[in-house]
Amino acid sequence: MGEPAPSLLPFNNLTISDTVTEAEFSQRVLIRSILTRPDAGAGLAGQTVKVGGWVKKGREQGKGSFAFLELNDGSCPANLQLIIYADVAPLGQFTPTGTCLHVEGVLQMPPEDKQGKQSIELKVTKVIDVGAVDPAKYPLPKTRLTLEFLRDYVHLRPRTNTISAIARIRNALAYATHTFFQKHGFLYVHTPIITTSDCEGAGEMFQVTTLINDAEKVEKELIKNPPPSQEDVDLARSVVKEKGEIVAKLKSDKAGKPEITAAVAELTKAKENLSKVEERSKLKPGIPKKDGKVDYGQDFFARQAFLTVSGQLQVETFACALSSVYTFGPTFRAEHSHTSRHLAEFWMVEPEIAFADIEDDMKCAEAYVRFLCQWLLDNCLDDMEFMVEKFDKKAIERLKMVASTNFVRLSYTEAVTILEEAVSKGHKFENKVEWGIDLASEHEKYLTETKFESPVIVYNYPKGIKAFYMKVNPDKKTVAAMDVLVPKVGELIGGSQREENYEVIKERILEMGLPLEPYEWYLDLRRYGTVKHSGFGLGFERMILFATGIDNIRDVIPFPRYPGRADL
Repeated sequence: MGEPAPSLLPFNNLTISDTVTEAEFSQRVLIRSILTRPDAGAGLAGQTVKVGGWVKKGREQGKGSFAFLELNDGSCPANLQLIIYADVAPLGQFTPTGTCLHVEGVLQMPPEDKQGKQSIELKVTKVIDVGAVDPAKYPLPKTRLTLEFLRDYVHLRPRTNTISAIARIRNALAYATHTFFQKHGFLYVHTPIITTSDCEGAGEMFQVTTLINDAEKVEKELIKNPPPSQEDVDLARSVVKEKGEIVAKLKSDKAGKPEITAAVAELTKAKENLSKVEERSKLKPGIPKKDGKVDYGQDFFARQAFLTVSGQLQVETFACALSSVYTFGPTFRAEHSHTSRHLAEFWMVEPEIAFADIEDDMKCAEAYVRFLCQWLLDNCLDDMEFMVEKFDKKAIERLKMVASTNFVRLSYTEAVTILEEAVSKGHKFENKVEWGIDLASEHEKYLTETKFESPVIVYNYPKGIKAFYMKVNPDKKTVAAMDVLVPKVGELIGGSQREENYEVIKERILEMGLPLEPYEWYLDLRRYGTVKHSGFGLGFERMILFATGIDNIRDVIPFPRYPGRADL
């Protein structure tokens, strides 16, 4: 499971002499290092520290003689209370929400009647720096803002409690991912973002091309400097002919070397000019075509290229040499979907394991998901408590359940039978249930939330609904594929044993209507030293949705990209 957070001193061992150190690369003490101690910082009273952060709330009191400020630096959900007196600096500049402050002061215990809410506060003695805010123009007021509203301010939304909590949870899950795979001897491989292979065979890929830019440049150039006419080309050719004849005559007349050298230089210059004139005469506006189709031979990569939908195929090359590997990076899908579960850019965690079958694959996937859940419970509980309070009462309960539960395993055929039984007993699904369908989200949620109340792994899917690279089972009808389904989001992981037989995978590529040429390198892995191997992909944003209980995937990635929006 996840590694526990570093142990802290027991409360009764804390004394006023305990110290808190400045961040190694920043001129401040992290607010987390003050407020997340077992005594909530009380043992630090009397210490002089520097802190920096952004004002969440500010109010002047005592007829303007002092102000209370709640400061947050992003290191934890909690705010540090500051008290600053008017003799230190004019107070009006500090109280607006969003103001950035870098201050020095003395930590002190609040008055006894206020100690329930705050165990420690900072009395500011020196203001080092202020990043002022005009409250009339600041777009994020103190009032509760909807997540939908915040999508219009992706550059400012990290300052909100919700987005900062999600950012810390996302960070923890990324750290946990690397920890898990490194601990189990996997090698981290960086797979390409630009690819010439369609892993899914779905065709919904973003194309990478410079042809459009090149065509626009040519059009501008031709407007500014019209292309040479045929007469210009003929004239340039005649000049080359004339200069050539001069050189030939000088040589036949056995002229002096300096004279011949000068004439040859003139001929060379004329040839260079002809070459330029001929090249420019061929320039035509628009995208270059060949045989009525776009000529990708003139594109940047001399062939069609796309943004990757998965690093799986490429990372397999390393699995077939280094055994246990994983990739973790952005992937792209040009799907015109506006649902709360789809993004055009999203992150995938994709391990690949040599000498492993579907059983090993399922074991690894289950261990990884359970590890992630336990890691959040051990290392991110304060942010998870915020999620429970604001968004999903069952978020922590769900993490505990997954971390401590053995996942139910069902064959696809068994899963369909269970769903058909539910229909026969009166349960209504929008999508028809029959063998051969791809399970819909409502089917996945029924299995995890209603039938088993547990994560479920469904394996051995029909061949016709799965990708070409999945291992064909002996029954020739199914493939050794598996999906990990969890409550709240449905499918979290999709994986399979890969087809290692050269003839079978070649036949599958052709069955899917895909050209062999782009996959020749992939077939080489089966031609030369083929190995049984398996892997899976976890949609990272889906894991965050599952953990936090947030409803829309656009709110769990820092800079969401979806049809019509690509801010920043």
